[in-house]
Amino acid sequence: MRSDGTILARGLSDGEDFLLSADEPLAGLHLRCGGQLPGPIAVPELLELVRKARRYGFRLARAVSAQDGSEIVTAWVEAEPRDGSQGCEIRVRNWRSAPQPAEDSTASEARRATTDRHLAELSARLDAGQRVLAVETDNPELGGIAAAMEAGIGRPWTDFLPPENVTHQQPLHWRLLDGTRVIVAGSTRTFQVRLIPAMQPGFDPAGFELLLLSDEPPPRLGPVGAGALPTNRRGLVGQELAPVLRQPISRIIANAETIRTRMAGPLPDAYAGYASEISSAGRLLLDLLDDLSDLEVVEARDFQTAPDQIDLGEVSRQAAGILNVRAREKAITLLAPGADASLGAIAEFRRVLQILLNLIGNAIRYSPHGSRIWIDLERAGAMVRVVVRDEGPGLTSDQQARVFDKFERLGRFGDGGSGLGLFISRRLARAMGGDLTVESAEGEGARFILTVPADPDAI
Repeated sequence: MRSDGTILARGLSDGEDFLLSADEPLAGLHLRCGGQLPGPIAVPELLELVRKARRYGFRLARAVSAQDGSEIVTAWVEAEPRDGSQGCEIRVRNWRSAPQPAEDSTASEARRATTDRHLAELSARLDAGQRVLAVETDNPELGGIAAAMEAGIGRPWTDFLPPENVTHQQPLHWRLLDGTRVIVAGSTRTFQVRLIPAMQPGFDPAGFELLLLSDEPPPRLGPVGAGALPTNRRGLVGQELAPVLRQPISRIIANAETIRTRMAGPLPDAYAGYASEISSAGRLLLDLLDDLSDLEVVEARDFQTAPDQIDLGEVSRQAAGILNVRAREKAITLLAPGADASLGAIAEFRRVLQILLNLIGNAIRYSPHGSRIWIDLERAGAMVRVVVRDEGPGLTSDQQARVFDKFERLGRFGDGGSGLGLFISRRLARAMGGDLTVESAEGEGARFILTVPADPDAI
């Protein structure tokens, strides 16, 4: 099939790169590539073109190719941002289709990997032992998992994305895990992982690229009709800067970790040390980006959370498990609720996890070597609490009055903190109908208390 340079088909996308409408033959190609209308753009090269046009704010045009059954479709496509909208108008010209040429297995696998990279909702760099080196996602639904993986750098990826119906000790050989379905905490969608090995001729893989994919579209964050979830729009950092900066910073971290762990070959200790410093600095930059992005979100006038029935015991145990390695480095004992401890709450799982990771991480950072940190569950009438208490230096009454202020670091320098964690955590707690408070005395440790509404069905 061919056409001249006139417009053959039009389509409209929104600010989340969902294809809202499309004429034939674009609509048919989108559906045959696994998409829905409306739904995320399913043609990888078209998705990349639309994303760039939306991000840069001006019209882009290029040849786009896609596999359509046994044929290869090539078309000249223009993507132009719409006035007053975050989406784009898509115009298709010069549509051509031709039989797919014979392709060897290597080229076929490369094409599949390219497609999966475009569709992946989370990606991570792993070392040869399938341990996490770096992680990246733009999907807010997976923010909690990404934060957990970042806090658990050096642990197997299966600690965070456990495979379904697999009872053998993890991690298994990567070929047995490639394509398996995994459990994503806080999501009702089904996901599978793709493991792409970094192969060296004659050797085992030097590392892996992990891609998390789902056949189900992600939940809409923007309004597409009545009953849509609140937008929670991001500002300059969260919407413009963070997505642009996160990927190159993540690549710097991943490459630095590749050098530090000597995955690319032997290296003097001094250079491995330099790579470690680069990796640490990159993580601090990512943490700062995340804090500034979260700050914009929680300060937005339309910010709301998505409460659900959750178990505070489960969230507490998950947070403690994520940070247990960091605690052991200082010989600190984390005392989390037991496996049978349960406390029902109405709150957003990933936001509670985010708050607890901040509270426990702070407790580890400022507690003495060899001390203990307790994570306790309490009932308080129509509310329930998680209490994080430590044996640290404690806070004076003046420090307690200032500790939740924006950019407040209580005179600390050099620890990489932004002074935003507790401010954001309190805003999140209050957005869920609860609060975050502190009880302390100088020299007697501190008790940070997260309060959220109780689940009436669990009482």
